[in-house]
Amino acid sequence: MRRRLLLSTLAVAVVAILLLGIPLAYATNKLIYEEARQSLDREASSILGGVGFSMESRQPITNEKISQEYPGRFIVITMPDNQVVTAGTRPPKGAELLTASGTAGGVHVQVSQLAEEVQDEALRLMLLIGSLAALGVAVTVGLAMFQARKLTLPLIDLAETADRLGTGNARPRRRRYGIAEVDRVAEVLDRSAVRIADLLASSREFASDASHQLRTPLTALSMRLEEMIEAAEYPDVVREEGAAALAQTERLVAVVEQLLARARHDRTGAAVAAPIDDILTQQVEEWRPIFRRDGRDVTITGATELTALTSPEGLSQIIATLLDNSLVHGSGTVTIRTKLGASSVVVEVGDEGPGIPPELENRIFERSVSSGTGTGLGLYLARSLAVVDGGRLELIQARPAVFGVFLRQTSEARLAEERVVIGPA
Repeated sequence: MRRRLLLSTLAVAVVAILLLGIPLAYATNKLIYEEARQSLDREASSILGGVGFSMESRQPITNEKISQEYPGRFIVITMPDNQVVTAGTRPPKGAELLTASGTAGGVHVQVSQLAEEVQDEALRLMLLIGSLAALGVAVTVGLAMFQARKLTLPLIDLAETADRLGTGNARPRRRRYGIAEVDRVAEVLDRSAVRIADLLASSREFASDASHQLRTPLTALSMRLEEMIEAAEYPDVVREEGAAALAQTERLVAVVEQLLARARHDRTGAAVAAPIDDILTQQVEEWRPIFRRDGRDVTITGATELTALTSPEGLSQIIATLLDNSLVHGSGTVTIRTKLGASSVVVEVGDEGPGIPPELENRIFERSVSSGTGTGLGLYLARSLAVVDGGRLELIQARPAVFGVFLRQTSEARLAEERVVIGPA
């Protein structure tokens, strides 16, 4: 591209110089010859006037005086008595001459100049014009190289930026080049880099979130299958465990769909009036065998028959995350306590362990923050799921750890609470 710009600019400059230089050279050459002829005519008229004055004053006409006044000229003066007076150097025989003559009072004057002298002067001017044209071409080449470099280097840089985007390096460079069109392309590439970086970050987060959220259901499902294998001789147990495994598979599908909806930012219409007891009972049934293997237990206490606005799959994942977190980092019996708050349904999950370290107490819900060997995603995702349904997840007590899930009340629950506060009508 640089070569093409250079050649095109040079071609335009050469054509412009030729279109201007050729007429200028022709006009200058013609002007020099016209000026030479007019100068000879003026000199002839001047000599006629001088000869006439000398004749009237009866002064002698000498060729020395005329030669001094008109150097480089060959002058022939013919007097009325046919006397011929010459002045100047006689030109060589056969030389080309420029001649002007004049007659007045019987006196004839002829002034001649070598055409070679006029040609030399014209040649000098032609060389000057040619030198200026060559200088113009040189300046044009320099400017063309500068402009070509100024235009091509940003394009090369933008090509490298686009290549980096193609390889996954989506860091915007934010370079500008002082060329409006090129700067616009750079801005578009920078915006594309930001979008690509967001997409890559979202895909990485989705992969890590999916792996974390699917790990617990898959573990429970594998345990159910192991129990089915061990109880192969007891058809009733196999059917019971098979039904439980099927239910767990359905919940696993629901987890996948929720993760996909979260990746698509499709978060509307998920919260419904869900019975809290059923969700908690289902989770306890799944997790109790795992806790009992470690000599621990899970219990449910508090208010019953509560209903809240939430997505059953989302609340199940939140409770499963809290139970898994207590299994890994806590100790003793895990207690799930439900109660009706001032404007929400509260589900508290706590254990008898050492609790949250003081240095992590204010950062426990941040992504990739963990007090042990975990991924640091569980509590972050659980809080995200609670927010999606219009609720929230809070750390109520640090030591021992007690987490609270605050869910929106249904309209019936709010009316019942108002009746309790106000009293019977």
